Amino acid sequence: MPEIILIQISGEDKPGLTSSLTEVLAGYNIDILDIGQSVIHNQLVLGVLIRLPREAESAPVLKDLMFKGYELGVNVKFKPIESDRYKEWVDAQGKPRHIITLVGNKTTGRLISKVSDIIAENGLNIDFIHRLSGRIPMNGEPAPRHACVEFSARGTPLDPDLMRARILTMATEEQVDIALQEDNAFRRNRRLVAFDMDSTLIQAEVIDELAKAAGSGEVVSRITEAAMRGEIDFKESLRQRLATLKGLDEAVMEDIAKTLPITEGAERLISNLKKFGYKTAIISGGFTYFGKKLQKHLGVDYIYANELEIIDGKLTGNVIGDIVDGPKKAELLTEIAKKEKISLQQVIAVGDGANDLPMLSIAGLGIAFHAKPKVRQDARQSISHFGLDSILYLVGLRDRETD
Repeated sequence: MPEIILIQISGEDKPGLTSSLTEVLAGYNIDILDIGQSVIHNQLVLGVLIRLPREAESAPVLKDLMFKGYELGVNVKFKPIESDRYKEWVDAQGKPRHIITLVGNKTTGRLISKVSDIIAENGLNIDFIHRLSGRIPMNGEPAPRHACVEFSARGTPLDPDLMRARILTMATEEQVDIALQEDNAFRRNRRLVAFDMDSTLIQAEVIDELAKAAGSGEVVSRITEAAMRGEIDFKESLRQRLATLKGLDEAVMEDIAKTLPITEGAERLISNLKKFGYKTAIISGGFTYFGKKLQKHLGVDYIYANELEIIDGKLTGNVIGDIVDGPKKAELLTEIAKKEKISLQQVIAVGDGANDLPMLSIAGLGIAFHAKPKVRQDARQSISHFGLDSILYLVGLRDRETD
C-alpha cells in the first residue's frame, strides 16, 4: 500500500503560506487525503494527510517540505500512519455527527471542561470547536452580548436521554444554554421558523391582560398558569377564561396592544432570518387581533391564532371557528411547510407552553423558550437564560454574519 503520512504545520500565519507548502506537494504529484486548518490569534495549525505514489520515496518530498517550512518560519512535523489506522479513519466517516452549541455570558475553562466531559462520557469524539460570537476587546470597548462556542462531535451517544439530562442539569447550574443537534443536511438548510406568541414573541399573556381589564385577572391568571404547565386541557382552560371576558369593550384591546412588550432579541432574530431568506410564522393560542399587529411590526409571513367574537363592540366570551390548541398548532405548522414545499425537518418551532409541545415535537428543531419545567424537559432543545436572538447561533450563524 502507498505510504501515508500526516504533515503537521504550526506557526505564525501569513498570506501565501498554505500555497507555498502545497506547491511542494504539487511538484511531486502528491495526493491529499485530508486537510484541515485553523488560526487562533494569528497562530496557524495546518494538518495535511498525504499519500505517496508507489514509485515515489518519502525522503525528497519531506526534505523539501522541511526546507520550505524553515524559509517560511513555521514548524513542520511528520507522522507515518499505519494502514489499519487509516482504514479505521475511513470507516468512521459514516458515523453520525452532532453539533453542541454553548451560549453563555462568557466562555470559561470551567464551561468548556464540563461540556467536553459530557461529550466524552457519551462516547463522542470532538472533531472541531468554533467560536460563533464576536472577538472580545481588551481596551474597554463593548464586548459581544453573548459568548457562543460550537462543538462538532462524531459518534452515537451511548445514552441519548442521559446525555440530554446532563446537558439540562449543567445549563441550569451554570446559567447557560446548551443545544444538542444532529448534524445533517436539514440542520444546515432550515427554511421556516414558527413562533408561539404569548410569553414567546411578547413578554405577556394577552388573555391575562384582558382579564385584568375585565376584573377577573387573578382567576384567569391561575387558569393560564395551570394550562401552560399542562395541568388543564387547553381548550377547556380557554373557554373558562374567555367566559370571564364577556361584555368587555373591544376598545380595551387597542390599549393593551400598544403596551405589549416584545421579547428581547425578537426583532433582531426576525430581521436576520428575513435577510437570510427564512419564512416566519406566528402560530398561537392567543388572539388574531394582537397577532396581526405583531405580524405587521415584525414583518412575519404567516399568522394563525384564535379570533375573538365581538358583537356590538363587546366581547361575547367566545371565539369564531376552531380553537387553536396544541394539536391544531402542529396541524397548521404542517400545512405551512407543505405550502412552502419544505420538509418539517427544515422547520424551527419555538414556544413556552405545554400546548406548544406538539409543534415542537414535529419540527426539525423544536425549542422550549423560557418554558415551564415540564415543557423544557419534554422539548428536545431549550433556551432559558438568553433572548430569542440566541437562536441565530443554533442555526450556525456567527456574529459577524448578522446585524
